[in-house]
Amino acid sequence: MCVCVCVVVEVMENLAYLANASNLVLYLIQHMHFSPSKAANHVTNFMGTAFLLALLGGFLSDAFFTTYHIYLITALLEFLGLVILTIQAHSPSLKPPECNPINVAVPCQDVHGAKATMLFLGLYLVALGVGGIKGSLPAHGAQQFDDNTVKGRKQRSTFFNYFVVCLAIGALIAVTFVVWIEDNKGWEWGFGISMLTVLLSIPVFLAGSGFYRNKIPSGSPLTTIFKVLIASMLNVNPSNAIASMTSLPPNNVEQQQTVSKDLEELETLSSSLRFLNRAALNKPAYNFLRCSVKQVEEVKVVLRVLPTFGCTIMLNCCLAQLSTFSVQQASTMNTKIGSLKVPAASLPVFPVIFIIVIGPIYNHIIIPFARKARKSEMGVSHLQRIGVGLLFSIMAMAIAALVEIKRKGIATRTGFDPSEPLPITFLWIAFQYLFLGSADLFTLAGLMEFFFTEAPASMKSLATSLSFASLAMGYYLSTVMVSIVNSATGSSGHPGWLSGGNLNQYHLERFYWLMCVLSGLNFLHYLFWAHRYKYQSIGARC
Repeated sequence: MCVCVCVVVEVMENLAYLANASNLVLYLIQHMHFSPSKAANHVTNFMGTAFLLALLGGFLSDAFFTTYHIYLITALLEFLGLVILTIQAHSPSLKPPECNPINVAVPCQDVHGAKATMLFLGLYLVALGVGGIKGSLPAHGAQQFDDNTVKGRKQRSTFFNYFVVCLAIGALIAVTFVVWIEDNKGWEWGFGISMLTVLLSIPVFLAGSGFYRNKIPSGSPLTTIFKVLIASMLNVNPSNAIASMTSLPPNNVEQQQTVSKDLEELETLSSSLRFLNRAALNKPAYNFLRCSVKQVEEVKVVLRVLPTFGCTIMLNCCLAQLSTFSVQQASTMNTKIGSLKVPAASLPVFPVIFIIVIGPIYNHIIIPFARKARKSEMGVSHLQRIGVGLLFSIMAMAIAALVEIKRKGIATRTGFDPSEPLPITFLWIAFQYLFLGSADLFTLAGLMEFFFTEAPASMKSLATSLSFASLAMGYYLSTVMVSIVNSATGSSGHPGWLSGGNLNQYHLERFYWLMCVLSGLNFLHYLFWAHRYKYQSIGARC
């Protein structure tokens, strides 16, 4: 029951988050009067911060609180942020004055002063709440299974697969029903629905309280990491320390036994990342830098997974385009399917439907077949799954560039009237969404399971939150790349690739080609590290 409660809560939480995040760029342009590039950067900063704060949620869950308590606290913070945004969206006096950016001589003024403060206070309270939930809820669900049995490890793998499927179910409701409400009934209704959904998720989560297994906090994992790193730099040379330990007087039997035990323990240190072995010396430079062999080996595990974390940042930079430029592209195109007009922000319906369909197929057909064919517990390893996602992201950026070339070509031939949609269906954009959705399915579930299974017991929540921190770094990288590209390609007589009054003045196709090339180089970098990685967990080695 407790696992079912966790996945239902994730459906509700992701519904509330993506209902606004997927459409936020249009809200900032149309109602807060930001330019397209400024709005895109504000969205990526908001989403990046939300996912980066997952590290805080994971850290607090491991160090001082349980995942149970962190979820409840941060859900309340997200609710408070949505209350503020709902009030602002409902009241015209709390927004900048209405204007027409096409027909008036004076350009629209973007939101500023107290109104801007209210906007960003609400957004970043939501970001704090989302980050805490993302940092605690996946680990909370995963720790309900027994890691010491094959059945428990398989059930945990299934949980991570369905956790991503539930993310998609929440997103599906968000980008169809709630986005339609926002576009047709008003943003106050969209924010209000999100606010009530988060509020209702709290009693749903509390319903499983009597069944949860909660890991007792074991102190700050960051303290252990920093202590081992500092000790490895300050402690004396290992050979000198061992020589001094073995040169004790032979008549001191008790001390000789202690030294013998210490030497045996030191021999269990692994040969990888040998520079950290200094931290496990019996005579540290300072007493507070005394580290056990277990602590050293735990930090080694954390450092060994960091290259995999780094290699997924570029993929998530590609995913950031789904919430920014891809939505703006679709908003210039014909969004009708028959007589139904589809909001541009509902485009993510394509990848989420694919995830909902392929997730169970992957879990119940592909994985069992791979287990039998390879005669292993996993079937498909975590790193193989992540690698497939990286390949999909490369293909997605190439397709995105080709579609943008086609869209701009039609805009050039027909002449562009900003008030009228281009005579090209927005379904062309669905192809890049489809491939990026596939990349997200393979990589996110693979990353969460990889980090949770490989991490030491005292760091599992923090390690799992690295999956969402990778998303954060991807969104921040997108913001930085937009600024760098504009700076590098702009001059006194020519605007940058991503500058101009409307999207048709941009060279978005060049930006997508750049992303494609960088993603290809990143994939080669990933292969280098994945080939050298040695799994720690039992199930992963099978």
